[in-house]
Amino acid sequence: MVTSSHEASHRIFQDRPELLAPVFRLLGVPLPSPAAVEVLSPDATEIRPLERRVDSVLRIRPEGAWDDFLLAIEAQGRRDPAKRRSWAYYLGHLGAKYDCPVLLLVTCQDRSTARWASGPFSLGPDGWRTALTVHPLVLGPDNVPVITEPEHAARDLALATFSAMTHGNHPDAAAILEALAAALGAADGESAEYFTELLEIGLGDSPARATWRKLMSMGTFFPGRGTIVEESYLKGMEEGREEGCAAGRAHAVLRLLEKRGVPTLAATRARITGCTDLDLLDVWFDRALTVTDATEIFDRD
Repeated sequence: MVTSSHEASHRIFQDRPELLAPVFRLLGVPLPSPAAVEVLSPDATEIRPLERRVDSVLRIRPEGAWDDFLLAIEAQGRRDPAKRRSWAYYLGHLGAKYDCPVLLLVTCQDRSTARWASGPFSLGPDGWRTALTVHPLVLGPDNVPVITEPEHAARDLALATFSAMTHGNHPDAAAILEALAAALGAADGESAEYFTELLEIGLGDSPARATWRKLMSMGTFFPGRGTIVEESYLKGMEEGREEGCAAGRAHAVLRLLEKRGVPTLAATRARITGCTDLDLLDVWFDRALTVTDATEIFDRD
């Protein structure tokens, strides 16, 4: 069954072909760099009414002595015995249609499926099973790196996003998502928007998706993109503009606590609005992003 998570797991290669270089290194397959990448039609249907469709098909045009080759990409969410024949058909059909070699790459988000997908799949009869054998390249939790450092994620946003999708059930999923969120906060707006949406789709209904949405709702990493943090800060500044910078920042702190549903007592509000130290108000605003008790913003002061 085609799901949003399934689509995200292979569309990222179409939209961000720069992911191919690190992926090929992970798989131990040489890929000359640079190489041009062209998205081809995934339609593998014959004249007779039998529709067959690969998830994604890319033509790789390496510079230098290498010949062009095709990369057929399949996102696989579970074991499917019928795939051994479908995949053999895809490789044969695409090779004949474009007259060039073909590799099959299968992406999986769980170890069991990944181990099954690695094959090999023999299609010959008993006693002569080597007549035709399919050896897919497989990306899954065992060979996709776990990226928990923002600096590492920032160096390769495509790989970091693919890693987060692949490791949605990893014990360190929250750390993986936090590292990616921090990296996206420093990225250009177009990349941040693309990878943010793709990851939410790619995580499907996993618990990691709820973690990701919570990170995004906090808005910590996305200034200038209409988050509740930005709304709170700008609205507070606007409301306090006539009363001075300190009052504006105090309004922003109180508004953020209100938007996050954190109750504030009269004494707490009075202490915030009575503060004239701009640097301290900025510290309180940062703490207001995560506290569950309004008085916690005063900790360590």
